Amino acid sequence: MTQQAAEERPGIAAAIVVQEGRVLMVRRRVSEGQLSWQFPAGEVEAGESPEEAAVRETAEETGLVVAAVKLLGERMHPKTRRLMSYTACEVVSGAAEVVDTDELDALAWVALAEIPEYVPYGLFEPVQAYLDIVLSS
Repeated sequence: MTQQAAEERPGIAAAIVVQEGRVLMVRRRVSEGQLSWQFPAGEVEAGESPEEAAVRETAEETGLVVAAVKLLGERMHPKTRRLMSYTACEVVSGAAEVVDTDELDALAWVALAEIPEYVPYGLFEPVQAYLDIVLSS
């Protein structure tokens, strides 16, 4: 794929959902290289902000209603070459479960110390810094 084609693809919005000292992670049915466990995420639709997309994707994938708290950062993902945005979210209502069974096969609430077991290659630095703060308190 050309660089221009990669730039024309919609960005991906990820939701960093923390509840009761753990962060929500989902496992994709079809992994993107090493990316099997990740945060609820999906393409930003036309007219939608990354924060709105993160909230929508969390609901579509897990049934959990969340509210965007703040955008933690954006980057060109080193593996997928897609523009990624990461939004901190808080739970408004519901219980997380695998709703989108076409895309997901599992989810987990992960403690700070367990993150390397799920994401051995490390997290985007602003996301890790945020989790270090909110999951340590």
